[in-house]
Amino acid sequence: MDGYAVAHVDEIMELDDGRAPMRPVRHHFGITSFGVNAWVGREVGARIINEHDEAPPDSHEELYLVLRGRASFEVGGEKFDAPAGTFVFVRPGVTRTAFGDEPDTTIVVVGGVPGKPYEPGGWELFAPVRPLYEAGDYAQAAERGRELLAGDPPYADLFYNVACCESLAGQKEQAIAHLRRAIELSERTRAYLEGDPDLDPIREDPAFKELLGG
Repeated sequence: MDGYAVAHVDEIMELDDGRAPMRPVRHHFGITSFGVNAWVGREVGARIINEHDEAPPDSHEELYLVLRGRASFEVGGEKFDAPAGTFVFVRPGVTRTAFGDEPDTTIVVVGGVPGKPYEPGGWELFAPVRPLYEAGDYAQAAERGRELLAGDPPYADLFYNVACCESLAGQKEQAIAHLRRAIELSERTRAYLEGDPDLDPIREDPAFKELLGG
């Protein structure tokens, strides 16, 4: 029916980027006003939330809900138990990670940047390509990534990730074109260019320097 949709978490297609399996809730429902996904730890001791701090330029606030099972969180150097039903709220710049203490522990994550409208980046779509990137098969990752760009989807992060693969694969012109498109979709992308080592192979190109300058 128009106006609403219903799905059990297990009905949402599972993606695996070589880290923790995840279910792309936002993408499944077509949500554009906030980010939300579900992460799953299949085995006891599996890392569910990868260690990160959402420091600038990401700067997301994140709310975690242990949907089922039991998790162990490590936030800002402190460790605590989180059974099903537990909320954990973490501000930008604070390191966080979580592990499953029971099989199939599932954590729902909602995030956004304080004071700014949400911009869906489409990074979830890149998840199946990430193992190729991690294995150093940059040319194949770039080829798979370009398939995802067919139709010019409105996702800056997707264009950016593909451009990183192209840069590492020596595909300079394509990388710069996709970086340019990523910036057109979201000006926040420009902040990633300065320090990303994936872009070192094209850093001295005049067209890349032009992107840096705005």
